[in-house]
Amino acid sequence: MSTKSTIALVTGGSRGLGRDMVINLARNGNNIIFTYHSNKVEADKVVAEVLAMGQKAIAYPLDMGSTKGFDGFVAQVSQHLQEHEGSPHFDFLINNAGAGVYGSVAETTEDAFDSMMNIHLKGVYFLTQKLLPLIKDGGRIVNISSGLTRVTFPNVSAYAIMKGAIETYTKCLAKELGSRNITVNVVAPGAIATDFGGGSNKSDANKRNAIASITALGRVGEPEDIGGVVAFLCTPAAGWMNGQRLELSGGMMV
Repeated sequence: MSTKSTIALVTGGSRGLGRDMVINLARNGNNIIFTYHSNKVEADKVVAEVLAMGQKAIAYPLDMGSTKGFDGFVAQVSQHLQEHEGSPHFDFLINNAGAGVYGSVAETTEDAFDSMMNIHLKGVYFLTQKLLPLIKDGGRIVNISSGLTRVTFPNVSAYAIMKGAIETYTKCLAKELGSRNITVNVVAPGAIATDFGGGSNKSDANKRNAIASITALGRVGEPEDIGGVVAFLCTPAAGWMNGQRLELSGGMMV
């Protein structure tokens, strides 16, 4: 006799923060659907990890910066769910996929600005819109923001303001979906040692030391500091948390 698993969909799940979210969600007993931008080899490794844990997993390529691919993706997900889970619906949506483009206000190009907007704001807004009919009543949405919406540094404006918009969007969505008992929260990681934005948080010793010096816990964050909290938000224990921003930065600039 098998127990029916809940199902989580994570965008950008093949590496970094997204991979850790996928692993923690699977550890909590969720079957996984996740997207990746282009690196199928890494995506396949994550699928294999989840399967080894006894949960189902499938990965689809998706460009979050181009809404033109969203209808086809949603159709794929719906068909997969119907065939392998017996229903076209899933429980948890994690809007994680992202990219970093940095530069001063004076030098940021329209193309760079549009790229940040399309990936982090327009893409999240309209992919969520298209997936709403598939999310079960009582489900969860977790949007990923950034510590850069609370504190700021030079050369992050285009990225940071899109994340600021996502935090406002989270509250609006929580209000609108309350009648369906769907909670919507936002997780805002601080500086994390990943390949994101060129990987300097992992490879630049001077930057790592500077981050550590302004962080209460005295170090740069790791992907493993984030995924468990995202997975927690998809448990019954977190059911009364709604419309909230959780910063995971180790106490940066508190």
